[in-house]
Amino acid sequence: MLNGFQVDDRGAGVLRPYSTLAKGLMTCLLAAALAPAVHAQSRDGDDTPLEDRQAEKNPTAGEMSAHETVASALLRQFQGEEYEFRSAAEAMPLEKFSYRPKPGDFGGVYPGYGPKELRTFAEQVKHVACSNFAFAAELDGKQPPPACDKGGPSPAKTRAQLLTYLRDSFAALNKSLNAVSSKNMYDPIEGPYAGPNTRLGLAGIAIWHVADHYGQISLYLRLNGIIPPASRPTPPDLKDYPAH
Repeated sequence: MLNGFQVDDRGAGVLRPYSTLAKGLMTCLLAAALAPAVHAQSRDGDDTPLEDRQAEKNPTAGEMSAHETVASALLRQFQGEEYEFRSAAEAMPLEKFSYRPKPGDFGGVYPGYGPKELRTFAEQVKHVACSNFAFAAELDGKQPPPACDKGGPSPAKTRAQLLTYLRDSFAALNKSLNAVSSKNMYDPIEGPYAGPNTRLGLAGIAIWHVADHYGQISLYLRLNGIIPPASRPTPPDLKDYPAH
């Protein structure tokens, strides 16, 4: 439960009025909670001592405080979530994008929201990408894309198209989060996704939403014998997919 909303535990990942907290959700949340918040990307050929590189990327609390803004605090967490989710999406091979942990109609879905079966890996990626664009639109006072819980309006279908769609969605939400300030963070935000809310409240849900679904797709990877990149000793760099 989060601010009066509940997440569907079958991979639907929609925000809905809270009723009964599904037991299956705890597995997803636990996986997300145990994942490190921020992961440094590898720098091939860099012979700088590890301790020095870590110091460059991990300022002290005092150093953060000297330059902190509402946006920088939000983005510090969100950029970690972006690496976790995008790198996990890139790690799944093409033939496994249709992977679904378990077939079957699980029923009991909140009326009007989402599928009655576990999402495929591709559907997870598309849902998060659509939701990122939706949250960004609401933060910007624009009309969000409809039906992100059911896949949304994007025609993206292939692995390359979905990874490009996902990358672009993070760029959009990064921009919107960067616009949150001490002057506008309590402004009212309306919309079908986690609304009504304040700008700061919606920003928090947008960041949490990625973490929730990372907890789910990291299990998809593990079930296929793939270690999520963010959990590897040397996390690989993100790839830059061309627009389609």
